[in-house]
Amino acid sequence: MVVDEQKLVADCLKGKRTAQKGLYDKYKGLMFAVCLRYAQSRPEAEDMLQEGFIKVFRDLPSYKPTGPLGGWIRTVIVHTALEQIRKKRIKTQSSYDNIVPLTGHPQETPLEDLTAKELVQFISSLPEEYRLVFNLYAIEGYSHAEIAELLDISVANSKVRLSRARAALKRTVEANYSYRSK
Repeated sequence: MVVDEQKLVADCLKGKRTAQKGLYDKYKGLMFAVCLRYAQSRPEAEDMLQEGFIKVFRDLPSYKPTGPLGGWIRTVIVHTALEQIRKKRIKTQSSYDNIVPLTGHPQETPLEDLTAKELVQFISSLPEEYRLVFNLYAIEGYSHAEIAELLDISVANSKVRLSRARAALKRTVEANYSYRSK
C-alpha cells in the first residue's frame, strides 16, 4: 500500500472528516462505475455507492493492508450491491426473449464499433439474474463456485445464467448493429 493511502486509512480510523472525504473522493468514480453495472438506474447506483461507502467506513478497522485498498473497497461495494438487489428482488420468472427485437441476421458485428457506454447499457438491459452472474464472472473475476455461494444458487445454475447472458448480449449487439447499418 502506498504511504499516502496508509496515512489516509490511519486518519480515517481516527475519525478525521477530511481523510474520509479524501478516501471517498479518490475511489468514488471507480466504485460508481462498479455500481452502475449492477444497478438498473443511475439513482439506484448512487444508493449502492452511498450504502457501500457507509460500510467501507464502518468496516475500515477490519481492513488488512496485505492487499490493495481499492480491491478491498471494490469487494465491499460489490457485496453491498448484491445485498441491495437481494432485498428488492421479487421472485418472478424473467423472459430474456424480449430483451431486443430480433430482426434479420447481420453478417458481422464489429465489437470495436461499440462504445463502452453502449456496452454498459447492453449489460444493464439483461434480466437481473443474468446481469449479476455476468458481472461477477466476466468483470469481477469470480469463479462459478464463488458466484453460487454469493447468490445462493448452484454452480450449474451459475453456468447456465452466464451462457444465457452471453447469448442475450450477442443478440442485443447484433440487433443494435443491424439497426445502425440500415
